[in-house]
Amino acid sequence: MRHGKSGRKLNRTSSHRLAMFRNMVTSLLDHERIYTTDAKAKELRRWADWMITLGKRGDLHARRQAQEVIRDKRVVHKLFTDLAQRYQARSGGYTRTVKVGFRAGDSAPVSLIELMTGETAKKKKKKRKVRKAAEVEAPEPKVSEAEVPEEVQEEVAPEEAAEKKKRKKRKPAKKAKADVPVVEEPVEPEVVEAEAAKAAEEDVAPQKKEKKRKKAKKTETPAAEESLEAEVAAAETSEAEQQETKEEKPSKKRKSKKKAKASEEPQEETDKK
Repeated sequence: MRHGKSGRKLNRTSSHRLAMFRNMVTSLLDHERIYTTDAKAKELRRWADWMITLGKRGDLHARRQAQEVIRDKRVVHKLFTDLAQRYQARSGGYTRTVKVGFRAGDSAPVSLIELMTGETAKKKKKKRKVRKAAEVEAPEPKVSEAEVPEEVQEEVAPEEAAEKKKRKKRKPAKKAKADVPVVEEPVEPEVVEAEAAKAAEEDVAPQKKEKKRKKAKKTETPAAEESLEAEVAAAETSEAEQQETKEEKPSKKRKSKKKAKASEEPQEETDKK
C-alpha cells in the first residue's frame, strides 16, 4: 500500500526525477516562465514555492539549503535579493499555471508556468453607508393650566420673563419701503390755490417769451431789407463802372493807332522826294 508517499513519479527514477526538477526550478527562477506538461508544472510549483521561502528567510543556513538544489550561483543571488524583496508582502502562491494546448508530437497537454508579480491585490472593503434616520420630533402634548401644578407654573414664569427680555433687546427687522403704507396728509385749500397759480404762471411765461421774439424779428426786418437794397445798388453801380472802363480802353487804342499812321504818311512823302 502507498501510504505517506506524496508526489508524482512521472515514469522516472528518483535520481532522474531529482535532477530534472533541479534544472526546471533553476530555469524558472532565471527566466521567470517556462513551458512544460501539465503534470510537471503542477509538481514544479512545490519546488518553486520552497525556494522562494528560503530566499525570504535570507540567513546563511537558508542560502546553503538553496545551493543544494540550485547549482547556479547567479540564480541563487537573484533569489535572495530581487525575488525575496518582490514577494516580501506575499505569503504563498508565488506561481501560476495556464493551460496552453497540446504538444504536436505526442498530444501531451502543455501548460505555461510563470512567477507572479510582487504586487498584492488587496481587496477594498466596502464601507457601508449608515443612513441616519430623520429624527421626527413628536409634538408635545398640550397640558391645561388646571392640570399643571402650582410649583411647575412658578418655575415656568421666570423662564418666560427671560425670553420676553431677549425679544425686547432684539431690534425689529427693517421692512422694505414698498411694504410701508404711505399716509396722505390733509392739504389746505389755500395751499392748493397757490400751487395752481404758480403752475399757471409757469405755463404762461414761455408763451410771453415767444411773442417778444416775434416782435423783435418784425422790427428788425425793415432795417435788414434796407441794408440789402443798399448792397444790391452798390453792386450794380460797380458793375456798370467796370463795363465803362472796358469800353474806354479799346477807343484809346484806336486813337493811338490813327496817330501812328498819320505820322508815318509824311515820312513816306519826304522819302519819295
